[in-house]
Amino acid sequence: MDSGALNDLDHRLLEALQLDGRAPFSHLARQLDLSERTVARRYQRLRGLGLRIVGQPDPARLGLVRWLLRLHCTPDAAGTIAAALARRPDTSWVTLASGGTELYCAVNTRTADERNALLLQKLPRTPHVLSVSAHCMMRIFVGATSTWHATRFRPATPADLAVDSGTPRTPLALDDTDRTLFTELARHGRVTLPELSKATGRSPSSVQRHLDRLRAEGALHLSVDFDPQLLGYHMSTQLWLNVAPAHLRTVGETLATHPAIAFAAAITGTSNLVASGVFRTPADLYDYIDRQIGPLPGIQSIETAPTLREVKRLAPALP
Repeated sequence: MDSGALNDLDHRLLEALQLDGRAPFSHLARQLDLSERTVARRYQRLRGLGLRIVGQPDPARLGLVRWLLRLHCTPDAAGTIAAALARRPDTSWVTLASGGTELYCAVNTRTADERNALLLQKLPRTPHVLSVSAHCMMRIFVGATSTWHATRFRPATPADLAVDSGTPRTPLALDDTDRTLFTELARHGRVTLPELSKATGRSPSSVQRHLDRLRAEGALHLSVDFDPQLLGYHMSTQLWLNVAPAHLRTVGETLATHPAIAFAAAITGTSNLVASGVFRTPADLYDYIDRQIGPLPGIQSIETAPTLREVKRLAPALP
């Protein structure tokens, strides 16, 4: 099914779900000025095309440190290594890029021992891995849950851009009910209250209080995942920028307002800003770099790496 089969109503529904992935059909119907039955039918149709609403924990609010790994491998082994990384519970996405010899992987670690076991022992000893670079995500400007490839169907709002203020916060304490909710919502973000009540052994009202607390504290986010190609976007690309320190915040916050950018973060390493963009064609990517990236202050260099295949995405490391 190509993008032409999706109409304006589908786009509006995706936008509404991105505002609140757990909004009841009745609320969505009022927002879109449609009948509840029409909204439910359209939602089920989009689910049949691959739409997922996924509950994701914010790693920073749970005391985790986020890392971006960049691996260069021999061409014959890249797929196998990517699959092995995808099976790890501490990875949230894995992609193949740059002719199939480069892998990108997001990892969440709780302790220095966990980090060092992967970066200093496991990966360096893996056959056919030619090089590994690890970049700590210091500040995430948009895409707080490290989701690179979830299309943004609406412009960023001030609330989106304030998700990660950069101010240290005490990790949120979780109980067994919270952990069960994260597990269930990672499978399906719109799972019903009665189903969550059964899974946790708590009353629906108690479950709702837990959900409200996790969302209010910024520990739980709901992400909308839908294949960009069905919307006509066939060019997913990683952008690695080297920005003068005095302009790093300005450039990062500006990228966060661009609908084409699903994720942007300040990182350690030679490139100090990384972003993920989704474009319709290579010409659109060129225009974006020329007209929106080029005029920004302090950009010293830019590297682009088109995504070839997403091996794992929207799979959070659960607390």
